[in-house]
Amino acid sequence: MNELDFSFGDSPWEQLLSSRQPGESVSAAHLLALLEEEEEQAVEDAFQDLESMEIGLDVSDLPRVKAAGEATARLLREMELSKDGITPDQWEPDDPLRMYLEELAATPVYGEEGLLVAQAAQGDEQAKQNLACMGLSRVLEIAREFTGFGVLLLDLIQEGSLGLWQAVNRCDGSNYKNIRDFWIRFYMAKAVTLQARANGVGQKARRGLEDYKQVDERLLGELGRNPTLEEIAEQLHMELEEAESIRKMLDDARLLAQVKTPEEPEEEEQTQQQAVEDTAQFQSRARILDMLSGLDQKEAELLTLRFGLEGKPPVMPEEAGKRLGISPQAVLQMETAALAKLRNGQKNGTLSQ
Repeated sequence: MNELDFSFGDSPWEQLLSSRQPGESVSAAHLLALLEEEEEQAVEDAFQDLESMEIGLDVSDLPRVKAAGEATARLLREMELSKDGITPDQWEPDDPLRMYLEELAATPVYGEEGLLVAQAAQGDEQAKQNLACMGLSRVLEIAREFTGFGVLLLDLIQEGSLGLWQAVNRCDGSNYKNIRDFWIRFYMAKAVTLQARANGVGQKARRGLEDYKQVDERLLGELGRNPTLEEIAEQLHMELEEAESIRKMLDDARLLAQVKTPEEPEEEEQTQQQAVEDTAQFQSRARILDMLSGLDQKEAELLTLRFGLEGKPPVMPEEAGKRLGISPQAVLQMETAALAKLRNGQKNGTLSQ
């Protein structure tokens, strides 16, 4: 079974969303990877569910623009200039963004926010209009966070304004600022995520997940231990930050594979067990434990401690030494010798596979 797919009634993306609470967020890249092979209707359903469940999108693991071209140059310029704020004088007189900024600066703001929030919660339409006008400056401020992801600043502002109006209409008089910022960010993040999907990011993310799993399992067999993130990133020729993002997606996928659903008890247990056993990590650990049977007891215990082979966190040489009654230097020497024995045993066929 592919670790990115699940045998439950809900689809993978539905499992991902159901694992979040209102106000929390999901990785945009992970969601796109799960939606990559879905029909367009499922994509629409996913974003509708995000909105109705009030779950945000974390776009930090989406790539920023790197390619050349006129549109890209504009995106890069917007990203650079927005670092210190966005002002009209940064742009040409006939630039649409400058004209919007000048219009925004000239827009009068009526009333005090707290009073407007209370009035809007009572259904006062004029108060809602005034509250929305007051919030446009916040839209501009938040838009700076999303520059460079493939959506032009003016489009981000437009999407954020829709989110602002959503917040104004949901206003119940409490926690308005948090609600306002959530919906502004949600609509901007949605635009960025859909643009990333159009650029093929979902396909790249899914391929990255598969490549990561293959390298992880291969290095485990070659090294006789769980490979480090740095070793995996080097094999994949990617930045450490990108490898970390992929590892987090896989961790989420493994957790979701173990989520219980309302099925018959026996069927539920079989389904969950199958999901766990099909993961590369489980298979790899089982293989390592089998290999340890060819070592003496102290060597096996040391490797178990050092690499967390019984589900516990790995320990440093100092801690392993304390538990085994030897020095940290002796731990490292014994570890090196035990790993060499495992590798030689694999080559010679003297250890079980």
